[in-house]
Amino acid sequence: MAWIFLFVAGLLEVVWAFAMKLSNGFSKPVPSAVTIIAMIFSFALLALAMRSLPLGTAYTIWTGIGAVGAFIVGIVVLGEAVTPMRVLAAVLIVSGLLLMKLSSPA
Repeated sequence: MAWIFLFVAGLLEVVWAFAMKLSNGFSKPVPSAVTIIAMIFSFALLALAMRSLPLGTAYTIWTGIGAVGAFIVGIVVLGEAVTPMRVLAAVLIVSGLLLMKLSSPA
């Protein structure tokens, strides 16, 4: 169950990062509220996952899901640039996540 909590927490990190972008520096109420609510739930699920997963594993995977997810949302939704270097960086992050998952005892 911890891995499910961690995965959903990572997805919520993508949600709050995107909503924060849309909030325009917290000047728009709805995206600002979505940011804060998604942050609370993301942190709560991360905390639940950390009950049984090592700190380094949980935090690395949580931030990795957020980073790669935000990268994908930036490209697909916001039209950000797709360059070979950015794609390589995302591939390296995903590789690190897979290695962290494979090396975790839980």
